[in-house]
Amino acid sequence: MPRKPIPIPHQIDYLSILDEHAELDSALEPKLSNDELKTMYRYMLLARRSDERMVMMQRQGRIGTFPQSSGHEAISIGGAMAITSADWHVPAYRELAGMLYRGWKLENIFLYWNGFEEGARVPDGVNDLPMCVPIATQLLHATGIGMAMNIRKERQVVLTYFGDGASSEGDCHEAMNFAAVFQAPVVFICLNNQYAISVPLSRQMHNETIAQRAIAYGMPGIKVDGNDALAVYVAAKEAVDRARAGGGPSLIEALTYRWTPHTTADDPKKYRLEQEYELWNAREPLARFRKYLLNKKVMSEDDLVALEAELDAQIKAAFQSTEALCKTAEICDPLNMFDYLYRDIPAVLQTQRAELAEHIERKKNKGKASKKNSPADGVTPKK
Repeated sequence: MPRKPIPIPHQIDYLSILDEHAELDSALEPKLSNDELKTMYRYMLLARRSDERMVMMQRQGRIGTFPQSSGHEAISIGGAMAITSADWHVPAYRELAGMLYRGWKLENIFLYWNGFEEGARVPDGVNDLPMCVPIATQLLHATGIGMAMNIRKERQVVLTYFGDGASSEGDCHEAMNFAAVFQAPVVFICLNNQYAISVPLSRQMHNETIAQRAIAYGMPGIKVDGNDALAVYVAAKEAVDRARAGGGPSLIEALTYRWTPHTTADDPKKYRLEQEYELWNAREPLARFRKYLLNKKVMSEDDLVALEAELDAQIKAAFQSTEALCKTAEICDPLNMFDYLYRDIPAVLQTQRAELAEHIERKKNKGKASKKNSPADGVTPKK
């Protein structure tokens, strides 16, 4: 028998609508109202300014080590605005713009990166999962939610994010494979910032694109300019509409760059060239979207300056309230660690909780006794 080609139904396109010079392809421009465009920019800017403020606080020792989201704002907000409040949003840890848009308070974010799990509590009425730091594990959760939607015959959609490094994890493969086999309504968005900590994309895979992996799973795939919020929104909206109509999952690869260190404990100068940084810095998402708003006369220079001042004041107030909250017994009590993991605390943990409570009480009493027996200032105790 002769060798025969197998027809593969999918192709991979690349989508860009607003380029790095803010040149617009008006034929592809989505029909978003002026208010929607203002909202898109507001949350991108809020995320960027919050990120910058957190770095300053981290350097002052007022917040813990955290991964920055700067440069990823267009991907996060473009996806989040393509779903409804009834849909599910399953982030990794660079989706700050989308999380704020979905209803998370800045206080939650600041509290979480200060080491308090209370910050991971999902706001009431928000169909989100908390930020996920373990690489790619959130993709399994997203697929599970999508499969449950099918079982319940619900017409909701799950939007989930992961990085290029996560695309090499087994969890990523398993999540996409299950989603495709069971036609779960899941939209997978890969934030391809080209580095898995210090490992460049060229050392992670031999593919031309991450998006082409969609062909192997039997789902639609597309690569977009991840610094173009309009392109991300269009691609995400197409995938969301298809999933809601019963068309199953999709994979979107959003190409961007990680302008910042991987986390505030990283030094990218050890593995990246300055020329590369400068090249991509000219392509960053906020500057082009700002110019786009000015060109369309959606906002004026005065509007933009006023917005930045408003958001800076909001961020400052959120930090002040977070720092005040961090000093309260509600947050600082170490016994809290036992209270939020199980609905019914197992006996072994009840025993450990009692032991810790007793230890804390002994320390308090010892401290009180020591203070009581210490000499008054300037008074020498008699022998």
